[in-house]
Amino acid sequence: MLRPDDRNKPYDVVICGAGHAGCEAAIAAAKQGAEVLLLTGNLDTIAQMSCNPAIGGQGKGQIVREIDALGGEMALNTDFTAIQFKLLNTSKGKAVQAPRAQCDKKAYQFRMKHVLELQKNLVIFQAMVTGLIVEDLNCNGVETSIGLNFYAKSVVVTTGTFLQASTHIGQSKGEGGRLGDHVAKGLSAHFVKHGIELKRFKTGTPPRLLGKSLNLNGLEKQSGDEKPTRFSFYDSRTEDELFHVEHHGRWINREFCNLGKNLVDCFLTETSKESHNIISKNLHLSPLYKGDIVGTGPRYCPSIEDKVVRFSSKDSHRIHLEPEGIHSDEWYINGLSTSLPFPIQQDLIRSIRGLENAIMIRPAYAVEYDYAPPTQLNSNLESLIVNSLFFAGQINGTSGYEEAAAQGLVAGINAARKALEKNIFLIKRNEGYIGVLIDDLITKGVTEPYRMFTSRAEYRLLFNHGSAEFRYLEHAKQFNLLTSSRVSRIENNAKLVDFWSLHLSKLKGSTGLSFAQEIKSKGEGACIFPPDFNVLCPTVKEQVVYNILYDGYLQRELKAAHRLSSIDDIPIPTSFDFQNLPGLRNECIEKLSSIRPSNLGQASRISGVNPSDISILQIYLDRHTKIVSNGRES
Repeated sequence: MLRPDDRNKPYDVVICGAGHAGCEAAIAAAKQGAEVLLLTGNLDTIAQMSCNPAIGGQGKGQIVREIDALGGEMALNTDFTAIQFKLLNTSKGKAVQAPRAQCDKKAYQFRMKHVLELQKNLVIFQAMVTGLIVEDLNCNGVETSIGLNFYAKSVVVTTGTFLQASTHIGQSKGEGGRLGDHVAKGLSAHFVKHGIELKRFKTGTPPRLLGKSLNLNGLEKQSGDEKPTRFSFYDSRTEDELFHVEHHGRWINREFCNLGKNLVDCFLTETSKESHNIISKNLHLSPLYKGDIVGTGPRYCPSIEDKVVRFSSKDSHRIHLEPEGIHSDEWYINGLSTSLPFPIQQDLIRSIRGLENAIMIRPAYAVEYDYAPPTQLNSNLESLIVNSLFFAGQINGTSGYEEAAAQGLVAGINAARKALEKNIFLIKRNEGYIGVLIDDLITKGVTEPYRMFTSRAEYRLLFNHGSAEFRYLEHAKQFNLLTSSRVSRIENNAKLVDFWSLHLSKLKGSTGLSFAQEIKSKGEGACIFPPDFNVLCPTVKEQVVYNILYDGYLQRELKAAHRLSSIDDIPIPTSFDFQNLPGLRNECIEKLSSIRPSNLGQASRISGVNPSDISILQIYLDRHTKIVSNGRES
């Protein structure tokens, strides 16, 4: 194992930042067999939940299950440290149902740090990255604030909201990617120096209140589900794989390892007319409305000022009161993100039912930071400008722990595989939400912090959260992402799903109808299934029922996804010259030359490229392929 002070030997991969993207990148790269160094400005904030202490939700819960199916750690870490579980959209179809969990934010942090400490091939080290070591447009390592340079064959940047970051509370402006934390200086200048474009985004967080000062009487209680939906796939794991930290770690406290228990309740309240009057009268003091903040904020997670202005006809907005842990009395006030001055925040809080006597222990604030537009990346999240330099997480213009972790996983795998001179790992748009996420980023770019929704996926019926292991099975096998025993169990479960999906469509129950007909007409709860079906593991049973319920729709989406795959399988060589192709419009040539799509499918999804452009481009690609195959091009 290499040591941080052994500067004579380069690492295979150096990762800059230990948030949710950096943690998954480090674990994934190390599991590929690469020697990995993870650098962070503060070892005590590894995997910190800077905003909401929750994982999952609409679109996001599906991503976490996909991360688990590809060998990531977020799902297990959530299940072991969660204090409340909820399955969202239960009144809707199974395709859009998504798990969500409230976590003990400190337990989440501590366990993930220990996972990193125990991971083979991985070293973690506290040092702030201040610059890149680039030679001939190839990234060979990083510079740090303590005077040490670290060299690597690949570098992954996962700096989150810390690049040139500033915090805002009214007229008070400070430095830091989190209130009271550090800021990454110098690195932005290195990116610009080497031709990487940067822009500014803004995010924010609500105040934290002392739980004992809240009056929860009369507020709507939101309890966890009686039967929790966990994030990890347990039916395919051995006990050692499930408890890989708990069995081998020295410190793990069993009371943190809840594994599916609900320990807390959340509560629902709402803003009042008085709240809205306070905000309206003081908008001129908000840095967002004064023009002090130039970065674009997230449309789907707006500040309370934005809500009041944009939805002026509404008399109230929902506020969720969420405890941050079982060993803390700190509460997260979901829905009250703001950057108003501290005294105004106090008045605002006390205008809300249940918070009349609340004690604020952390103020709300906004954060403005640099990000690198992701159209500067290829589909394996490597820079199109500097070789061997990968980007993942909020630096790519996304928001959310889950989106960051998914990118970190993909970037970590590919950084390791590039360092080890192996073929790259790609997830297509028709394979899952992670594929949609990456394709959206590199093809369409972002104009606001990107958040995943089920509506972003054309084939979301195929992407139900219970099918992730089956959808990614071939990737897991080809790229050695899971243990051989887990792969074997998934393969066996997949065969059982295929068998029972067909068998129940033929086998008749007591009513004379087939079990498939009974499920569709009466619902699964009214069926008395055969004993052999009842003893199957939950993953198999749930997927069989899903396949039967959505059979016709799934077949149509599979055909449509196959058509997309066929056009995605037409590669565009990296050396292909889009300039001066007769018939292509100038706007199309400009977009293609800038984004450098890796295949015809990606090209077709670029804004400004229309179907006629694609038809013309396909003709030139066919001609290019024939010339190459005939050996007439060097």
